[in-house]
Amino acid sequence: MFISDFDFDLPDDLIAQEPLSERDDSRMLVVQRGSATLIDEQFTAFPHYLEKSDVVVLNNTKVFPARLIGASETGATIELFLIEELEENTWITLARPARRLSPGKKIIFGEALTMEVLEKTSAGKVIVRYKTEGKFDDIVQKIGRTPLPPYIKRDHAEIDADRDRYQTIYASNRGAIAAPTAGLHFTPKIFDAIKNVGATIAEITLHVGYGTFEPVRVNKLSEHAVSSERYEIDQQNAEILSKAKSDKNRIIAIGTTTTRALESSMAKYGRFAAGHDRADLTITPGHKFRAVNALLTNFHLPQSSLLVLVSTFGGHELIMNAYRHAVAFNYRFYSYGDCMLIV
Repeated sequence: MFISDFDFDLPDDLIAQEPLSERDDSRMLVVQRGSATLIDEQFTAFPHYLEKSDVVVLNNTKVFPARLIGASETGATIELFLIEELEENTWITLARPARRLSPGKKIIFGEALTMEVLEKTSAGKVIVRYKTEGKFDDIVQKIGRTPLPPYIKRDHAEIDADRDRYQTIYASNRGAIAAPTAGLHFTPKIFDAIKNVGATIAEITLHVGYGTFEPVRVNKLSEHAVSSERYEIDQQNAEILSKAKSDKNRIIAIGTTTTRALESSMAKYGRFAAGHDRADLTITPGHKFRAVNALLTNFHLPQSSLLVLVSTFGGHELIMNAYRHAVAFNYRFYSYGDCMLIV
């Protein structure tokens, strides 16, 4: 298939710029694969679609303020987007404007933090090494900005109003540069309702990285590879997931990042393997899902790897029809938007 097969028309006014005042006020489009039907719901109905034997799997990664605004030695403004720690004191970044940053150039972020450019990669990234007065994580937490997607427009002075809201309420393991947005809808009330059903809640960690939102730059999907991302499944949750699979109970993934981690483990090891690893699986049409039985996800960008993943899970024709339905009925799209439950 071609990436152009995953295009759709989306009016700009359906791209959610602000979160709802209450997280669980979102709408939820239920996609029933067996009958190829669509049901308009509110997210508060999510627990009603669960069974006692289900395992609901969350990605508990925590977003850190990865956007840093500094200055070159000549005073020019430089923005760095921290992507991943390569080794101690060294990070892979995206930079703007990158043309100013030849090896040896220094970027200054106040008195406490300085970065030196080590190299530019062929993929357009910039590798930097930092020197700091104090703990790096503490300084970044203080001076960094929330790494919102580019389709959410903010003035620089206002951007950290999103620091708490662009985070799931169960985020605990710091390391993501974007939120696992399907989880943004959950509230304590929803979790109480899930527990009342009797379903089990499991947690894994996938640190959402550049691979999740990297543009697809080829037309043939067979030529596209999503960059790998770090994930962890601890022993307790590996056992919960393994028992669910052996008992043929449903595993319900909250988000595409959770899906990618679980499917990567199953593809690589044939089981839910406990430990740290890298999700390097690119899910495209033809992939046989071995871990996930149902999926809650937000609405994604046209021609994106995330939409390809969702369409592979739900079926291309059905999911594209669901997207057209969502547009026609004014669902809110992307990170702060509404959600879709595929069962």
